[in-house]
Formats: sequence, C-alpha cells, structure tokens
Amino acid sequence: MVMLIVFGGLPGSGKSSIARQLARETGAMWRIDSIEQAIRESGVVPGSIGDAGYRAAYAIAADNLRLGCDVIADSVNGWSVTRNAWRDAGVRAGAQLIEVEIICSDLEEHRRRVETRDSEVPRLILPAWQALIERDYEPWDRDHLTIDTAVRSVEDCARLVRAPMTGCA
Repeated sequence: MVMLIVFGGLPGSGKSSIARQLARETGAMWRIDSIEQAIRESGVVPGSIGDAGYRAAYAIAADNLRLGCDVIADSVNGWSVTRNAWRDAGVRAGAQLIEVEIICSDLEEHRRRVETRDSEVPRLILPAWQALIERDYEPWDRDHLTIDTAVRSVEDCARLVRAPMTGCA
C-alpha cells in the first residue's frame, strides 16, 4: 500500500531534515517549499501566494500516490484545514496515512537553528525567529505521532517515523 507521511511543525523544528532522510531511505517524493518558491518566481500570483502552494502540493501528492509512489508532505501544516486536506488527498488516493508533528522543546536550540540555517531552495527567504514565534499554529485535534528533535538525532527521528510504516521500531 502506498504511504502518505504528513509532517507538521514550526520552521526550524527539524521537519525537512527528517523528511530528507526518509526520502533517501525510502525513495518517497517530498517537498513543498520548492513548489511555493516556483509559484512566487513565476509572477503569476501577485503578492502573497496564499494557499496556492499547498493546493498544488495536494494535487501533485495525490497524482503520485495514485501512481504508487510514497509521498512525504513536508510543510508547517499549522492549521487543521491543511492537515485535513492532506488527509483527504491520501484517503482519495487509497494511501496509508501517517501524521507526524515535529517539535523542538529546547527554545534556545530552536532559535539557534532558525537563525543559522540556510535554505535548500534557491532564493527562498526563510522566516526570522520573531515571525516564527508570532505565527498562528493550531494544536492538533486527532491522534498523531509527535517527535521532539531536541533530544534525538535525525536518524533516530526517521526511525520513529518508519516504525508505523513497517509495523516495528
């Protein structure tokens, strides 16, 4: 059965690092920042791209799931509406769904990551710490896996996500 792994969490929490590791290990497709940046650079959407990147990502994910490809949805997913849309895309494609919230409980470490990281997506402007702490992020309202990256390596975090995929830790 194909798999849709939906990540959520604030920028700098470690989502992309874990998603990249999982993509390497499993061959799953991943990324949303690239989609959003491509939309910005196209100039088709003036100003804020709003939810255009997410909508494009849902469609691309569903297409790839129907083709039999596993997909990793790596985005903030700060609102239940986006988490629900990912879930709906997976259900429509007949995929198994794993929802994962990534947190970094060590505020100093989280801030250090945000202030020192480089973007993997050319010309993508990453959010500053102040914007991150002011961001609207809704609590999750259903069961999901929560991983604290302050106390685990990327490899350990990826193993925790893989466990429900394979039925073992």
